[in-house]
Amino acid sequence: MSALYLYPLWLRTWHWLNAILFLTSLVTGIAMHFSLSWLMPFDLAVPVHNASGVLLTLSWIAFLIGNLIGGNGKHYRLNFRTLPRDLYAQVRYYSYGIFVNEPHPFQVSAEHKLNALQALSYIGVMYMLMPLLIVSGWAFLFSVHLPERVFGVGTVWIIAMLHLLLGWMMLLFLIVHTYIITTGETPMTNLKAMLSGWHK
Repeated sequence: MSALYLYPLWLRTWHWLNAILFLTSLVTGIAMHFSLSWLMPFDLAVPVHNASGVLLTLSWIAFLIGNLIGGNGKHYRLNFRTLPRDLYAQVRYYSYGIFVNEPHPFQVSAEHKLNALQALSYIGVMYMLMPLLIVSGWAFLFSVHLPERVFGVGTVWIIAMLHLLLGWMMLLFLIVHTYIITTGETPMTNLKAMLSGWHK
């Protein structure tokens, strides 16, 4: 069995810090939204949520810089010519092939560590959902400086609903991401790779 060093230290460090910050934002956000004082008192949840949001912003910026100068960005490039075929193969594998022990349609390499479905979903999350979540969070934080109403609707309400929707979408991604982690050669293979850096 061969091993590839696919996850450098900076990427693993970013990944786990980002996970901690996102989970902190998620738990505090849920505690505030549903007034769950048993989960975290509101007066504590607000500053912790704001702090984790600021740090999550810095983490996202570090991700962009790391992809730009660290070489990881190449894994997010899509081959639009083969994308429909590759997506079909991955969806079929995850919904059927994996349950009948079919071989994985994608082979990890140093040049391509993400299959088409992973690359597309990570692009959607990290380059679309995450920046919108961050911008809506900052807008919520400084909502007193925004117009009171937009198109006759309260600005704070619009921002709050957008931020909430994006938070739930990110939670859905986290659930799917956690499941996909278990679809390696063994349920722990991918998790071990993100701890050691080596993909077997």
